[in-house]
Amino acid sequence: MAKQQNIRNFCIIAHIDHGKSTLADRLLEFTKTINKRDMQAQVLDDMDLERERGITIKSHAIQMNIIHKGEEFTLNLIDTPGHVDFSYEVSRSIAACEGALLLVDSTQGIQAQTISNLYLALDNDLTVIPVLNKVDMPNAMIEEVKDQMVDIIGCKREEIMLASGKTGQGVDELLTAIIDRVPAPKGDPDAPFQALIFDSVFNIFRGIVAYFKVVNGTIKKGDKVKFVATETEYIAEEIGVLKLAYKPTDAIYPGDVGYIISGIKAAKEVRVGDTITHVDRPCESAIQGFKEVKPMVFAGIYPVDTDDYEELRGAMDKLQLNDAALVFEPESTAALGFGFRCGFLGMLHLEIIQERLEREFNMTVITTVPNVSYFAYTMKGEKLNINNPSDLPDPTFIDHVEEPYIRANIITKTEYVGAIMSLCIEKRGTIMNQLYLTTDRVEMVFEMPLAEIVFDFYDRLKSISKGYASFDYTPVDYRQSELVRLDILINAELVDALAALIHKDRAQEFGRKICEKLKELIPRQQFQIAIQAAIGAKIIARENISAIRKDVTAKCYGGDISRKRKLLEKQKKGKKRMRQVGNVEIPQSAFMAVLKL
Repeated sequence: MAKQQNIRNFCIIAHIDHGKSTLADRLLEFTKTINKRDMQAQVLDDMDLERERGITIKSHAIQMNIIHKGEEFTLNLIDTPGHVDFSYEVSRSIAACEGALLLVDSTQGIQAQTISNLYLALDNDLTVIPVLNKVDMPNAMIEEVKDQMVDIIGCKREEIMLASGKTGQGVDELLTAIIDRVPAPKGDPDAPFQALIFDSVFNIFRGIVAYFKVVNGTIKKGDKVKFVATETEYIAEEIGVLKLAYKPTDAIYPGDVGYIISGIKAAKEVRVGDTITHVDRPCESAIQGFKEVKPMVFAGIYPVDTDDYEELRGAMDKLQLNDAALVFEPESTAALGFGFRCGFLGMLHLEIIQERLEREFNMTVITTVPNVSYFAYTMKGEKLNINNPSDLPDPTFIDHVEEPYIRANIITKTEYVGAIMSLCIEKRGTIMNQLYLTTDRVEMVFEMPLAEIVFDFYDRLKSISKGYASFDYTPVDYRQSELVRLDILINAELVDALAALIHKDRAQEFGRKICEKLKELIPRQQFQIAIQAAIGAKIIARENISAIRKDVTAKCYGGDISRKRKLLEKQKKGKKRMRQVGNVEIPQSAFMAVLKL
């Protein structure tokens, strides 16, 4: 049982791919938390997907012990995801720490995520230890990146630690720096119990395991505890500390990090950022900063075969246990049958959920066009929350529509400024600020609609900057915008799965593209099919698929024109009747192609 002044809680913050999981491996090795036999690369990333893509998706925590100057110290490392979609998780992990290692790749320099996470750390009054990683690489620009760090963080040059996650160089000094520079956690052991949940995982046998940091008070095994935000009460059946495996203990004291198992079955009851306290002696106030995680991007997920609907529901339920940020509700469309409307934190989150459905549950799914949520104000002054384009009322009833805006930070080399500017302006962005970090690196700040970055923005940004631009965004607010619902009609019938909310200026061009694409993909019928794009009652684009026709006049040789005309008129009537009763099957490939537009 470590004394409170000998506990150090810290996290590692960095841009994607700057090597924080590798450095964490070295720390675990040096403190002998893990023996050589169990060692594997990125030991904290336990999902196959995390390993393959080289990204951290979930937060992780692990405790290390080290003897320093004859005293035993306990170090709690709280590993955080680096991707912008998971920034709320990062903010809660940072709130559970007193110090942060700010990791910068010496071959790449400071990037957007580094700066946004640095601000998060400074907002929480963390002690920041700047670390230059990958210094063993032949192309490491140690002095240049040191200059950047001094400029941006405002630290002294001699405070910057040099390390290499691969070779283990500098890891000893780093551990000493953590003990010397990071303050011990404050907290009163006799105050009412108060702890912050920074993560939760689902265990098939034990239910939900919540990870928490004790701020004040003490928790003992068997205590009755209450989760403040969800107002649920449980008995602490097992508490303990997080080594590589769970290690049960009888009590956890202020400043320490641990886990609690109390037989919770539903992920919704454990919220990241929530406060735990005792039932009989509750704390006066909850820990600040708890937010309901709001999904930013919505998409429909449908089984390829409609018979798999129940299986898909089971798979989604299981995924939600692991990932409480996923929200879904049943919906059905005429074209795709039964499925779910799902909310995600961002496009990466959407991709990961899709990938996990395929891998872990063997479910092949169709995802409809992702869109963001809007607010529509009606003429009567009602405010409607629109997550699905087909929910938008008729344009005659709408007063105005508001859409979410974001503030985007882009850091890039100076030669790509022009190209990036034109991309952002094309995406309805306005430039707010431009700041030269060094002579050849510039930070640009834009405000733009979230809907514009949902599709291909990130890919295009990477390709025009040859992979050099880094991008990070934060939601700002909702603003009024000229948005319209674009409907697609096939044979005068509405296809609800293809509806899209789009800016008025883009509607015509987008409508024309969809009509042309569908014309290529829908097979010809015995009758003519009209494909139309419409806003309300106004048709803005149209394509015709001509009918397959039999030559009925072939048997007339010579004779009067009226004989031919009679046969053609008869055929025309038949086609007209056919069009009224005929229905057009849209092949799955056509949906896929339109979604890729």
